[in-house]
Amino acid sequence: MFYHRAMKFSVAVAMSDPSHYGPLAEAAEALGYHAIVLPDSIFYSEQVSVPYPYTQDGKRMWGAETPFLDPLIAVAHMAARTTRLFFYTSVVKLSVRDPVLVAKQLGSIAALTDNRFGFGVGLGWMPEESRWCGTDHATRAPRFEEQVQILKGLLAGGPFEFHGTYYDFGRIQMSPAPTRPMPIYVGGHELPGLRRAARHGDGWSSAMLPAKKLIELVHRLKGVLAEEGRAGDPFEIQGVVTDVADADGFRRLEAEGVTDLITMPWALYGHGLGNAPLDKKIDGLKRFADKVIARMAAAS
Repeated sequence: MFYHRAMKFSVAVAMSDPSHYGPLAEAAEALGYHAIVLPDSIFYSEQVSVPYPYTQDGKRMWGAETPFLDPLIAVAHMAARTTRLFFYTSVVKLSVRDPVLVAKQLGSIAALTDNRFGFGVGLGWMPEESRWCGTDHATRAPRFEEQVQILKGLLAGGPFEFHGTYYDFGRIQMSPAPTRPMPIYVGGHELPGLRRAARHGDGWSSAMLPAKKLIELVHRLKGVLAEEGRAGDPFEIQGVVTDVADADGFRRLEAEGVTDLITMPWALYGHGLGNAPLDKKIDGLKRFADKVIARMAAAS
């Protein structure tokens, strides 16, 4: 048995003008979207020693002037303007950050949002980002394993200590802690990433993929979950699909196990990505809600 539920729809706000975040959150909540999804980009590096892994040509889709807000600060801003909407990251590059400081931020976000937040995490693809944030890119995978343990321990409330290969600290406690467990979603398309998601996560988050490739990875993930003894556990599958735009196509993804579709609706209707005008973005949210979300809900 594999966990399955009616598909949810979440809105990606990557590369948006900072003034758009609040109005987009308010519109998404009013229209019945599940969540706002926030990316993580700390800086734009002119020097990049490896290709970007999520485009065919290896080139980034943004430039030095493209705006990216710190996702946790942006969540606090949007949560203050909404009451129901959920928020999550897809994905924060955990390996370039100190896990104790991140835990403090997450506990604060949980308190300010009434637990309306899930933490999507990944390793990060760019060696320069690791190096210039003072971390070792080569050890990011084993450090990630310890970081997730630290986050879970500190966010559980009560005293916690950790003694590992990369992180070592005595008995500490952070308050406030979340009043219910904060879901952790893990990104990564290769087998090690799927395994990290199965071992440590409450879900898996994809980057941009065509539907065929997304379904292949979902099937592979199901096998990994079974190997880890988690075939019957609740588990979210958050998909970003590049070649599906209608209710029928999303129903097929739902049938394959995708539980949450991350979309940028205005891009589907020819208005560009984050640089689209705010009125076009809100119009895209409305059109997608009418053409897709309402039809899928009626069919259910």
